[in-house]
Amino acid sequence: MVVFEELFVLSFGRLKGKTMIFSESMLRTISQSMATTSCGGTDLETCRDESGALTLKFVAIAAILVAGVSGVAIPLVGKKRRFLRTDGNLFFAAKAFAAGVILATGFVHMLPDGSTALSDSCLPKNPWSKFPFSGFFAMVSALATLVVDFVGTQYYERKQERTQASEARVRPSDSDGIVPFIEAKDSNGKVFGEEEGGGMHIVGMHAHAAHHRHNHPQGEESCDGRRGGHDHSHGHGHSHGFGLEDGDDEDGGIRHVVVSQVLELGIISHSVIIGLSLGVSQSPCTIRPLIAALSFHQFFEGFALGGCISQAQFKTLSTTLMACFFAITTPAGIAFGTAISSSYNPDSPRALVIEGVFDCVSAGILIYMALVDLIAADFLSKRMKCNVRLQVLSYLMLFLGAGMMSALAIWA
Repeated sequence: MVVFEELFVLSFGRLKGKTMIFSESMLRTISQSMATTSCGGTDLETCRDESGALTLKFVAIAAILVAGVSGVAIPLVGKKRRFLRTDGNLFFAAKAFAAGVILATGFVHMLPDGSTALSDSCLPKNPWSKFPFSGFFAMVSALATLVVDFVGTQYYERKQERTQASEARVRPSDSDGIVPFIEAKDSNGKVFGEEEGGGMHIVGMHAHAAHHRHNHPQGEESCDGRRGGHDHSHGHGHSHGFGLEDGDDEDGGIRHVVVSQVLELGIISHSVIIGLSLGVSQSPCTIRPLIAALSFHQFFEGFALGGCISQAQFKTLSTTLMACFFAITTPAGIAFGTAISSSYNPDSPRALVIEGVFDCVSAGILIYMALVDLIAADFLSKRMKCNVRLQVLSYLMLFLGAGMMSALAIWA
């Protein structure tokens, strides 16, 4: 018995010692990673000019604000105009260009910046140099965006179903001479929006899945507008009942509601970081090229977001709030960065960790949204399949947008 007690005490003592060593090492690593002391420098000392930088910051706030407001307003204000309608070819091609800009922002700007920050020599080698945290954070944020996308879609679909059920209970009967409300179903008995197996559509590939579900001779609408056999039209003229105006487009208002909200979340998360980074800089050599790059970037991100908001058909108040929130985020970040520039050290390990993590998280969100909810949603739609000219134009605009935004990495 005494032997077992001694072995237990000896083993427990070794385990306790290793635990204490590990805890001390972990605390030391965290302390080094969160240090606020300067480590190196990013601004060129020969170009450091606080007064000149302050002037350029005011110029940047004005230019980026105008670019953001213009970008998000064009699809919202112009949706009633023939050449900018959300179902027009010009809008479709412009949205493809904006999707390319967002994709390049994630891959070429945000992810490399995050990787550079998290692998900086100022940070402790363990764990920052032992594991590819930049890719890991981007992957986790993309998967989290998928979950939010899925949960948000289900939430609005269930809300719509409850609204339709309540409308059905209060509608007049046949005795009043009015046709009673009947829930729309297709020939297979599925509710509108339901996929094979009972699941609801979640990503932009819904259009692709819907095409395969109806890809049979009786009921498929051909590209020239003719139908054969059974008619699958349903006539969905009801309101969705969650703050939307009447009249959804063919891809479903629910998807556009979720896409616009998640996309705005992703854009805002990195707009704060880029605004803060510009605001704390004291180098006109750094700020000057950023003004043009961020204005271009803000305009086309705003156009993509404005298009999604327009297609979601929110009410006027919701549309205005979302547009204003997008437009002021980067200028507000610049203003906040300017206010704390005297006490904030952008070259400290803490700043590198915070900016690196936010850049990688933003990259994951933007890459997911660009590929799944913008590019796949449009390029796998029936509209694209039936219009060869639109296919060519949209692909050109997509690669042009991605290429131009990538080229801006030379200056920004």
